[in-house]
Amino acid sequence: MPIQALCSPLRATSKREIEPEALGALAARLLAETRRMQDTNRMLEQKLEASRDDIAALQRDLDDVRRESLLDPLTKIANRKSFDEGLRTAISEARQTGNPLCLILMDIDHFKSFNDTYGHQTGDQVLRLVAMTIKSNIKGRDLAARYGGEEFVAILPNTDLKGATIVAENVRQAIHGKELLKRSTNEKLGRITASFGIAAFHPADTAGSLIERADRCLYAAKHAGRNRVLTEESLAEIGEARGGVTAA
Repeated sequence: MPIQALCSPLRATSKREIEPEALGALAARLLAETRRMQDTNRMLEQKLEASRDDIAALQRDLDDVRRESLLDPLTKIANRKSFDEGLRTAISEARQTGNPLCLILMDIDHFKSFNDTYGHQTGDQVLRLVAMTIKSNIKGRDLAARYGGEEFVAILPNTDLKGATIVAENVRQAIHGKELLKRSTNEKLGRITASFGIAAFHPADTAGSLIERADRCLYAAKHAGRNRVLTEESLAEIGEARGGVTAA
């Protein structure tokens, strides 16, 4: 057989080309697949973004719940739980740094009588008023809290006894200076007063011992006539004047 005859089919095969229609169809499939992948990626990105938004919203909700759990529902200042945490932290920092720390404990004078006379709704208004008065007279890292009933506390980091006394006097005067009105009738209800006890942190103190000393000062302020501020120093002076007897 001639050599040319054998080589002829090989030449025909090597020169074979893809038909334009097939090439167009292949390109169309590739383009469609690319677009499908792009759409899929966009959907995944949208879902991922939505998931991030959901996670962020959930975190905000959790933060809101935590904040609410640390607030007194009536007065909207810190509650007892928040106070307990705040005092432990303040004591730890004062012990580490050696900086001063004071605790103010205050009680609204004759509040039960006021509540019984004018009703619980008016009494609640008074509690909110006192809470806002305390809060407006502290600053920075100070913490005002409702301790229970008509008792309130203020934690004053980096504040010595003299500075804490100034804060307590400002609050006392602000409370006494407000004339109360019954909202529903505009009836004048007179004025309220509050008594204050202040203790300064000592290195050996626990939260309980610091609160106990502030409570002794408050007790003495009540028995000394109310509507006044007594500190550990003033309590000691009273004790010396009475021959060494202090309030129990």
